[in-house]
Amino acid sequence: MIVACTAWQQQEAARVRLYQDGRLYAEVDLAAHRTLAIPGPLGTTTVEIDGGRARIAADPSPRQYCVRTGWLQRAGDSAVCLPNRTAIALVGQRPDYDSLGY
Repeated sequence: MIVACTAWQQQEAARVRLYQDGRLYAEVDLAAHRTLAIPGPLGTTTVEIDGGRARIAADPSPRQYCVRTGWLQRAGDSAVCLPNRTAIALVGQRPDYDSLGY
């Protein structure tokens, strides 16, 4: 017998929100195929959106933690580049949280 746990399921993501210095920079449909450049204090962060998922493809931050996060696919997933003050967050039909802060 297989029992599926449904208590903590993330919903499908519909949009990606891009933040710069704590402010909403852009909100893009995940169905789009785009590459966006977000200027920050250290340089440009490159965000790639493709096939219902998004990632930070390049960032000038020294440790590259946000780039290593890889592709984000589910509502609530996020990647934050602290030195460059840039973040992305995936949202669904209803947000799982009120805001994203760092």
